[in-house]
Amino acid sequence: MSDFVVAPAVEGPDFTRQGLNLADASLGAEVLWVTDEFFAPRERMLNPAAPVFYPDRYDDHGKWMDGWETRRRRTTGHDWCVIRLALPGVLMGVDFDTSFFTGNFPPAAALEGCFSPDGDPDEHTEWQTLVPATELNGNDHRFCEISSDQPYSHLRLHLYPDGGMARLRIYGKPYCDWSELAASESLNLLALEHGADQVAWSDAHYGEPRKLLRPGRGVNMGDGWETRRRREPGNDWCILALGHKGIAERIEVDTAHFKGNFPAACSIQAACVEAGTPQSIKTQSMFWHTLMEERPLTADSVHEFLALADLGPITHIRLNIIPDGGVSRVRLFGKPVS
Repeated sequence: MSDFVVAPAVEGPDFTRQGLNLADASLGAEVLWVTDEFFAPRERMLNPAAPVFYPDRYDDHGKWMDGWETRRRRTTGHDWCVIRLALPGVLMGVDFDTSFFTGNFPPAAALEGCFSPDGDPDEHTEWQTLVPATELNGNDHRFCEISSDQPYSHLRLHLYPDGGMARLRIYGKPYCDWSELAASESLNLLALEHGADQVAWSDAHYGEPRKLLRPGRGVNMGDGWETRRRREPGNDWCILALGHKGIAERIEVDTAHFKGNFPAACSIQAACVEAGTPQSIKTQSMFWHTLMEERPLTADSVHEFLALADLGPITHIRLNIIPDGGVSRVRLFGKPVS
């Protein structure tokens, strides 16, 4: 196999750290339709991994490229595609990533959006401009903020006139219409699809706490929150915001794939936080009441905890892992309250 090069990490604006990439194929995002994909298929553009480049790799269509790439257009018009986001969301910004596309990148791109939660858009759909035609460079990242308070479920990406896009990353906050959910039903209030998110953490050397909120069980050890090996007293922790204020009924802590590096134990604190910043919430969390006393954990297992303290409505939890290690998923089931 040819040697390959991985695109270097690039520090983007604040929205790339504050938002979730809603165009992540591993969460379920999908390119539904393209005008052309002669040189490189649509699926590669939504791969959450960094783009790679194989200098000597070719296929039946030409140079192998890690992204979506159309043929050279010899007619009027331009290429475009329709994308269904992994989760509907309020968008914060986009990263047009042309890594390794040097002589074959689009000179410009634009982005439109629509909200169609009950089905995919059709020829009658009204699209709204999110990012107007914007100049791109080769082997580069073009970050553009998106200012809108309304949610979007689908995007239409325009390439002017043709070319290749290594990755399209769409950052935002998942949107959940709580009026459509039964108030009497016990729901996972810590699910990404219900608007839960990470707030602060002690360490995230191998994976950020937001992975704890993903659907399903972890696919491997990299699909979870894992801290470095602690060489000093204390323990690691993370603070998670529920998608909606609620009453906790039971908790699941899943250590899937963590076998030699799972925490020995965990405990959970919780509070109802009406306002604050990540820094102020981090400070306050040291004094939150205990929702779940310290409990032992085992390798590669789902642990269910029913003995929870009655703290009333809560909005945030602090997961303490003792002393360090990795957890794949945390689920807090309860009833939302107003």
